[in-house]
Amino acid sequence: MPLKAFRGPKVWLWRWRRNPLKRRADVLEAWVLLGAWLLTVLAGVVAGLVADRVVENGLARERATWRPAVAQVVGRAPGTTRLHNHAAAGDRVWAKVRWTVPDGSAHTGQVRVEPGSKAGTPVTVWTDPQGRLVSRPTSAAESAFRGGLIGCLVGVSAAAVPFVGGLALRGRLERRRMKAWDTEWARLGPQWGRMV
Repeated sequence: MPLKAFRGPKVWLWRWRRNPLKRRADVLEAWVLLGAWLLTVLAGVVAGLVADRVVENGLARERATWRPAVAQVVGRAPGTTRLHNHAAAGDRVWAKVRWTVPDGSAHTGQVRVEPGSKAGTPVTVWTDPQGRLVSRPTSAAESAFRGGLIGCLVGVSAAAVPFVGGLALRGRLERRRMKAWDTEWARLGPQWGRMV
């Protein structure tokens, strides 16, 4: 509390107010800070929104073009069959399956199935327009979450560039100002103790 009495009241926008003691370096530093903050906010918001839009559009395109197909297990899958309940996702094993795409061509590939599945067991797989295996497309809610998360990460990363640049430039201006003060002090310091 007692330190506040020595500092005086806080003055907003003091860097732009008229003051005979204000140096050009103070004005330059004020504009550098303002520019760095504006660029930080602008770059972060724009990059985040663009990344969000790109991710969501890509995932929507996948939802529109990827189609489910029914495939049959080619040979018996390794493992033993569970009688009463289905295997958990972690209990599934890899097996070779065959499916036919709408143009009539047959394709084969490896997918995860329940242990002990017999040959001919139907399995739902997802394919792209060329008939290649793909993962299940994300739902609209999942793609919105993924787009928002990636947009935030890209926005923060993009905002870091002008922020760090502004800090580096401000540090350089500070070092330059301190060097100028040292030069002035070296010139006037010896005269300080003399009585005129």
